[in-house]
Amino acid sequence: MRLRNAVLASASAIALVLAVPTSAGAATGDFLYKVGPGVLTGLADPESRVCIDLPELGNGPAFAPENLTSSTATVFLDAHCDGDVFYVMTPGKKLGDRLKLRSVVFS
Repeated sequence: MRLRNAVLASASAIALVLAVPTSAGAATGDFLYKVGPGVLTGLADPESRVCIDLPELGNGPAFAPENLTSSTATVFLDAHCDGDVFYVMTPGKKLGDRLKLRSVVFS
């Protein structure tokens, strides 16, 4: 009985290690946001674990983000992922026009 439990535990541990995906260094999918009324833009397959200052912002922040990537996105009001104002977006999350952002980092 103990041998069977030990074999089952070992097999389960091996299966878990093989099932966990390795990091490829990029989130798969698109991260979309607006830079003006009706002006939608975004990032395709953004790099993970690196702060990204959003391009094409002009004078104001971006708004209405949509995280259509496979990774969690943390969006910041300030550039360079600085400041106390941030929001964590799980994959598939869409937020309204009231959320403002200038930078993002993906897990």
